[in-house]
Amino acid sequence: MIVEPSTLAWKDAYKLLIGSILPRPIAFVSTIDKEGLANLAPFSFFTGICADPFLVCFAPMRRGTDGEKKDTLKNIEATKEFVINIVGEKIVSQMNDCAIDYSSEIDEFEQVKLTKASSQIVLPPRVEESDVQLECVLREILDFGDQPGAGSLVIGQVVAVHIRDELYKDGKIDTEMLQPIGRLAGQSYTRAAADTFVLERKTAAMKP
Repeated sequence: MIVEPSTLAWKDAYKLLIGSILPRPIAFVSTIDKEGLANLAPFSFFTGICADPFLVCFAPMRRGTDGEKKDTLKNIEATKEFVINIVGEKIVSQMNDCAIDYSSEIDEFEQVKLTKASSQIVLPPRVEESDVQLECVLREILDFGDQPGAGSLVIGQVVAVHIRDELYKDGKIDTEMLQPIGRLAGQSYTRAAADTFVLERKTAAMKP
């Protein structure tokens, strides 16, 4: 079967997209507005870009009802800063609750009872209960339309990484201890470190 996305309604194209690219890590993004009110929201279109400079990106879509920008994007445009909090199983319920489309006057930290931790460099707070948090300054925003189903690519430069002490060993993060959660299609999630296997990276001399 061949499907041409351009022939689909955006909601059907979205289902095709999230059903094809998985599992997806979750960026639990904390921001503040110009008045300092905090916002917290999850996004599963999220990945790293490169190590030098240390860049990450996530892609907030426009609201499906009216194409309006989400509060996270508005706040980053205004302040040029954000924090990506990595989602482990112990905060997955609160993460899910933050996916609710609250009004911009609501502080999601207070709404879902997560703890604000002061950041080292940027102004937006971190999620204390998250085991890994990335403080970011905005590098660039690329917009792709303003209609429902459209979105933006937010590129951030990581200026500080906070890691729970016991997770960081010999310069590496212990993923089994981190227990990151991944997003699948629909309302399904996965425990990303629950069923893993190892493949040795071959060199040219090792090729069959």
